[in-house]
Amino acid sequence: MAKAFERLKARIESKQAVVGVMGLGYVGLPLLAAFHDAGFPVLGFDVDAEKVERLKAGRTYLPHLGPEVVGGFAGSKRFDCTADLSRLREADAILVCVPTPLGKHHEPDLTYVVKTAEAIGRTLRPGQLIILESSTYPGTTRDDMVPAMLGACPGARPEVGGDVFVAFSPEREDPGRTSHSTKTIPKLVGGLCPRSTDLAVALYGGAIAEVIPTSSAEVAEAAKLLENIFRAVNIALVNEMKVVLESMGINVWEVIAAASTKPFGFMPFYPGPGWGGHCIPIDPYYLVWKAKEIGKPARFIELAGEVNREMPHYVVERVGDALSDRGKALFRSRVLVLGLAYKPDIADTRESPSFELIDLLLRRQVRVDYSDPFVKETYPVRRYHFELKSVELTPESVASYDCLLIATNHSAFDYAMIARSARLVVDTRNAMKAYAAEMGDRLVRA
Repeated sequence: MAKAFERLKARIESKQAVVGVMGLGYVGLPLLAAFHDAGFPVLGFDVDAEKVERLKAGRTYLPHLGPEVVGGFAGSKRFDCTADLSRLREADAILVCVPTPLGKHHEPDLTYVVKTAEAIGRTLRPGQLIILESSTYPGTTRDDMVPAMLGACPGARPEVGGDVFVAFSPEREDPGRTSHSTKTIPKLVGGLCPRSTDLAVALYGGAIAEVIPTSSAEVAEAAKLLENIFRAVNIALVNEMKVVLESMGINVWEVIAAASTKPFGFMPFYPGPGWGGHCIPIDPYYLVWKAKEIGKPARFIELAGEVNREMPHYVVERVGDALSDRGKALFRSRVLVLGLAYKPDIADTRESPSFELIDLLLRRQVRVDYSDPFVKETYPVRRYHFELKSVELTPESVASYDCLLIATNHSAFDYAMIARSARLVVDTRNAMKAYAAEMGDRLVRA
């Protein structure tokens, strides 16, 4: 048993270990590139054959990463990419970066994790290190992934900690952020046993600037949830403050700026039309579900979810009220939603509140379009499929709508032109702050 550990440790330290990454999306692709750049041979796995072919040609499908991230793949003898899961046997370390979405009742959906674990199990061999990176509740690696993996083994089951090694290391990607990268964001690691932790620390240490071991996989899993629950709860706080303060005629953005002058004990968070991205709208519910399972309801976290989920409804109400104040009914009005991505200056639409805003407006028989320089047309997402194309912003097109609803504050939008041309702007991001005096009652905060 010790020989499997020692051989794998030596291969990792000499950078001969083949690093396999399953799921080449917003997390997996930059991770694959980081290990390749560090000198490891890498093998990417994705069920999308088009992604595989693009990567083999050195072309990215995630614009926010820039072409240089995958440019080194083309012609590299240390890079390969495939949709053939039978090749999992070739990898010494397998990093699992698959989605962990929610079901229709906000319950965890571990389908991708379980199916991926089963695929690994069918080719599992002694001397492999398996690391789950997908956000999930504490206990998933030990109680869900490992049983699915070992249960799929065609022969004798290998022993975790002896023949094979398993750990959890939470992804910490933030698409569009330039201050940090996959290589510089500290990496948490928690194994199912000390040997698994040791190997995972050694592996990530070969490509990531700082690696921090935890005492168990469960600690690392819980830390990831805490990171995002912290943000979700504080976003809910300022969203609730926004609703209360706007009813009192007080600008919540000015209040946040004023409170931010305190040099200690305060961290600014900002309101919006809802929450978006893969983590913040989803991770809290993983802990809420697990807490209920053990009989310890997480009421505070669940309440934050309720507040944030209500924001799109609040915003649509504000649009309706603003139009009504101008003698225009929401019904059959023309509304242009600015921004389909969930955050500025990227094309990432995962769990974007813009989809729910569009859906709520359509349900009220509003004639809705959208404009987003990064998303030229809509495509099917988890709950929505609108078949819309992005509208080009010109003075004429802006003036043709009864209302512009700013859902995402892309820097590419010409806000000065919007201020001059729009009949009405409902702003959820404080994007029009500089033009408030010029616009007068044509600008409404939401």
